[in-house]
Amino acid sequence: MNRRLTPALINQDVDAYNGLTAIDSYSTKRSNATPEALQQAYQTMLAQQQIETEKLALYRAASDAARLAEWEFHNAVLAMKEVVKGQFGSDSNEAQSVGLKKKSDRKRPVRQRVAVAAG
Repeated sequence: MNRRLTPALINQDVDAYNGLTAIDSYSTKRSNATPEALQQAYQTMLAQQQIETEKLALYRAASDAARLAEWEFHNAVLAMKEVVKGQFGSDSNEAQSVGLKKKSDRKRPVRQRVAVAAG
């Protein structure tokens, strides 16, 4: 019971439950298969699906708000780094302390020679 039932299977079950109403002489001694138990299980399923849908909507809204807050924080940090670089210079200890690499620590690119095959 760890996996979800497919919507197609649930639809088949609902169709079967609705078809039961056409059977006038249905009777059983199994307590979980009585019309009343089926009605109760069906209503419980609908209620739980509605609760799930509502909570998913709340989750999506919370997720959107968190994503927006993450981007706002990221953009604020980028702006702060630009201010530190402008105020103290890109080769300063202050720039290094906010996560920027000092300009003097950067290695200059080395031009690589392309070996030409003699043919």
